[in-house]
Formats: sequence, C-alpha cells, structure tokens
Amino acid sequence: MKPSDLKAPFPWNARKVMLEDRILYAPTRCETYDDFAFPGWSAPELFGNENPIEIEYCSGNGAWIASKALAFPHINWVAVEKKFERVRKIWSKIKNHNLPNLIAVCGEAFLTTRRYFPTGSFAMAYINFPDPWPKKRHAKHRLIRPEFVNEVSRILQPNGCFTLVTDDPDYSRRMIGEMTRHQAFASRYSEPYFVTEMDGYGDSYFDSLWRSQGRIIRYHQFQKQ
Repeated sequence: MKPSDLKAPFPWNARKVMLEDRILYAPTRCETYDDFAFPGWSAPELFGNENPIEIEYCSGNGAWIASKALAFPHINWVAVEKKFERVRKIWSKIKNHNLPNLIAVCGEAFLTTRRYFPTGSFAMAYINFPDPWPKKRHAKHRLIRPEFVNEVSRILQPNGCFTLVTDDPDYSRRMIGEMTRHQAFASRYSEPYFVTEMDGYGDSYFDSLWRSQGRIIRYHQFQKQ
C-alpha cells in the first residue's frame, strides 16, 4: 500500500482523538482529549498481548522502527511522529511488511505521552535525530527539556534505557546536561557521555544522510535507576 492510501480520518476543524487502523491520532489543540479513554497497550485494537514495548520518538518515515519491528517480532514497537505526511509512510510500512507489533502515534510527543501512556509501560525509549531548534528564542520547541524527560522517566520501567541520537554537537551537549541533571537517570557511558558508533543500532533516513555528508553521529544512553 502507498502512503497516499491513508486518508485523514477527520477534517482539521473537526479533529478528535481516535484510534483507527494501527494509528492513535492525538491532534494538537483538540477539544476532545478527555473524551478518549486509552484502552491499554494489550487491548485487542492495539497489540493484544503482554510482550515488552519499546518506543521511538521523532520516527520520521519509520525506516528505523519498521526494521526493528521486523527483526524483533516478539517486541512491540510504538512510533511517535507529529506530522501526518510522515505517519502515512509509517502506516504503509506496517501494512506492506505485515507488522502487527508496530503502532503509529500521530501526535506531539510530550503531550501525548503525558495524557495517554501508562506509567512503567515501556522497556526502552529512543529519540532519533530530533530537531535541535538551535536559536535561543526557539528553545521552547526543543523536545529534550525537563518536563519531557520527567515523562520518559515515568513511562519507563526500572532499568529501562533512554537512547538519544543526534548529529548536532550543541544539541548533544544540551541533551547531556538535561539527562545528567535528572536524578532518575545515569549515563551508561563515561565522559564525554556518548559514543560515535553503536553496533546493531540500525539505520534511518537522517543517519544515512548525515553520514554521507561527513557528520559524526553521537549516541547517548541513559538508564533509569
């Protein structure tokens, strides 16, 4: 199936939170947040089992997480992506590769996590190449900020790892600062708190793009205590 085969389930002026065809829609500035009751990840309309769950934020076109879902069918995977055009590409991968262990979330990462994701429900969390929003006036748009890190800590199980990947040195330093200040997390790497290669981590659109341009990829991994 092509991404264009997925049609928007509602017009923007009638947006609502809903779960349909392997996608949880949680649009911004919506008036029906409280009308939706999250059924739990083991509900039949989601995964229908109690397998471990891992979540990726900023999933983009879904290349990384779809490859993981294929390689590890006994793990459930959740792809969070704000832009519908990208969610369409994730959805097409779910359909074309027959991935019952992959769910897409079309929504803003922090708000969707806070509103709907149960405490202690994820074994691992990942964020791959988030927008660094480098200008100071754009700081409020950065995903890696204290309130989001608090939410990731809440949804992770004890000893669960939060892996952050970026090509941007300044954002790397900001990530390290936010994570090392949080009492629930400890870096799995000694200073400088990142590595530039991680065997078996997997590939993605931005990983390939930035490597082709000679950029160095930084992998950070923090474990919940």
